[in-house]
Amino acid sequence: MIAEIIINRSAKKLNRTFDYNIPQELEELVMIGSTVLVPFGKTAKGKEANLEEGYVVNIKEKTTYEVKDIVQIKHNLTESQIELAKWMANRYFCNVSDCIKQMLTPGTKGKQENNKVQDKKIQVVYLKKEIEEIEFEISENIIKSEKQKKILQFLKNNEGATVPEIEMFTSGTRAIVKTLEKNGYIEIVEKKVERNPLENKNLEKTENLKLTQEQQNTFDQITNKMEIKQYEEFLIHGVTGSGKTEIYLQLIGKALDQNKTAIVLVPEISLTPQMIDRFISRFNKEEIAVLHSKLSIGERYDEWNKIKAGNAKIVIGARSAIFAPLENIGVIIIDEEHDSSYKSEAVPKYDAKEIAKKIAKENNCPLVLGSATPDLNTYYKAKQGNIKLLELTKRANNSDLPTVQIVDLKTELANGNRSMLSIALHNAIEKNLEEKRQTILFLNRRGFSTFIMCRECGYTVKCKNCNISLTYHQYENKLKCHYCGYEQNVVTVCPECHSTKIRYFGTGTQRLEQEINKVFPNATTIRMDKDTVTKKNSHEDILNKFRDENIDILIGTQMIVKGHHFPNVTLVGVVAADSSLNIDDYRANERTFQILTQVAGRAGREKIKGQVIIQTYNPDNFAIQCAKNQDYKEFYETEIALRQQLMYPPFKDIILINFNGLLENEIKKVSLEVYKYLMENLNLDEFKVMKPMPSPIDRIQNHIRWRMIVKGNMTADANQVFNNCLKLIYDKNYKNTRVTIDVNPNSMM
Repeated sequence: MIAEIIINRSAKKLNRTFDYNIPQELEELVMIGSTVLVPFGKTAKGKEANLEEGYVVNIKEKTTYEVKDIVQIKHNLTESQIELAKWMANRYFCNVSDCIKQMLTPGTKGKQENNKVQDKKIQVVYLKKEIEEIEFEISENIIKSEKQKKILQFLKNNEGATVPEIEMFTSGTRAIVKTLEKNGYIEIVEKKVERNPLENKNLEKTENLKLTQEQQNTFDQITNKMEIKQYEEFLIHGVTGSGKTEIYLQLIGKALDQNKTAIVLVPEISLTPQMIDRFISRFNKEEIAVLHSKLSIGERYDEWNKIKAGNAKIVIGARSAIFAPLENIGVIIIDEEHDSSYKSEAVPKYDAKEIAKKIAKENNCPLVLGSATPDLNTYYKAKQGNIKLLELTKRANNSDLPTVQIVDLKTELANGNRSMLSIALHNAIEKNLEEKRQTILFLNRRGFSTFIMCRECGYTVKCKNCNISLTYHQYENKLKCHYCGYEQNVVTVCPECHSTKIRYFGTGTQRLEQEINKVFPNATTIRMDKDTVTKKNSHEDILNKFRDENIDILIGTQMIVKGHHFPNVTLVGVVAADSSLNIDDYRANERTFQILTQVAGRAGREKIKGQVIIQTYNPDNFAIQCAKNQDYKEFYETEIALRQQLMYPPFKDIILINFNGLLENEIKKVSLEVYKYLMENLNLDEFKVMKPMPSPIDRIQNHIRWRMIVKGNMTADANQVFNNCLKLIYDKNYKNTRVTIDVNPNSMM
């Protein structure tokens, strides 16, 4: 018997199969989906070839080639997983091996005996310096050792790893780890092994709550499909606090009653603790598995095997949990479905919602999407009848939605207030402190763009063709639109009011925290942003501390926006709503509306009515006005008309082609070849192909970045054209340039 094998390498030219003989002693073990070791590559005469890891994607009777034997089998995937990997490779323009890796048991790269649980104390490693500082030192070559860089990059995503795990996954040594500790980059901490992330969670059990009429109708429509084992996609559009989580819990209870399993995806690690607590209080925690990046490699390994063994019936996790080896699935739930984190920005650039749809169809079960502010594309599909729309218009506990006040920061400046806090927000915080109520202050730091704005009238420099904020290019001292290529000189005088108060706009949560401590010295504060949540369980620790110690003010970024329930929070302040409004992205209005609506939903979730104060230089912007009124439908109707006029998604796809490398001349050459190929092979009546140009952030870690943008509907035929184009480029073996393709990316940077 002959196995067709994909070698586990990232090189595009190896994205094909190689034939190997299945030895007689392995014939009953090797199957489609097996991970095997095989001799691969040319060797000097008389020497054995290196063993490489590969994946069996097909088995056949014979081959026309002279083939070598498979040496060893490691573990198995299912045929359906292999088919999913092939589909993903074609859909997301990457190697099959890149997709298979998503489905392998975490921590199986090296010897599995390293993953055995030992009931003792071990040494684990955490970053000591801030991630931004480390990344800067790597990019500036201050850290010269490649092995040290590799260990630090590994720890960015795997804090709390043991020294043996670091050695296994980075090829580093204990001596290099010690050097990093000596130089102050990391700290080594001794801790007791706790491989079960739920071990210390003991919560009082809860019963199903009585559903409101709207909730019951939603529950009934979904369970009807569960009972007849039929796939259908549902969108639960419910206002903040409308009880979507209770519906999820009862749907999962229904699946368990049918001896089926369930997957629940949440967008942020910060949401996972509260969601897990709700589930543990309702279900047997031994039946729950948790998967997210802040678990150690060992914990992920154990949780994955718990699922494979059939001991876990409910899987809760972030994006990658959709690949959990769960069988007999009865329902898949994606909470906060609008969140951009469901789309991967690393290869493979997959969309977890698309993967969930395929898996739900295979399992003949419902796919449930939930959000107070649905993704515009999702809601459009629902309005077109492609997704079943279920609406929850009232809060489950009959509490009122908060009152929302918009403060015009131009007026504040005119009145001499240059503080980060408007008079209204300052007074509201002061009153909340007197009444022993809690406050959340939100400042969005997301994105990289610097935009130029007049502080006198709020005018922002935008592209004359696309109504998108122009991005400042420092090297050329130009303002550019990265959708159509329009550019102009930097503005020093406002064309609207002729003021010279043109400024770069931007501030941060640390500065806000300092100002709060200065203005309210007796208030207790806690901050939650990417600088304060680097260590394991830090998300949960901060949220628990805010709730349990009744800390006065929580200051944070988008991590605090979604899903959290704090009964004593009655005031939410949005310090700078414009920071998401003025980004180089056609979704700026949508993201602003979503963020403001979600953060407003944190206020007044119990009996005391909440108050929200939104500070902005653009009080008349329709996204801000719709968020004030919590009016999704009005926002949708306005924004969808703009999208249709400009032919943005959902009416056309935006295909982003990135070129990344060390040699600018080679990048230019490759990008022009891609441009020429697409111009010759795409239907130009259906597609608009824009010329390649430098990316808005045109250099990261000393790598030069260019990009091309294509607009059109990504049909199967068009998909093949792009795949053929990639193959042509990789066959020419440009060694210094990497090309990636992303359809409707999260970031245009």
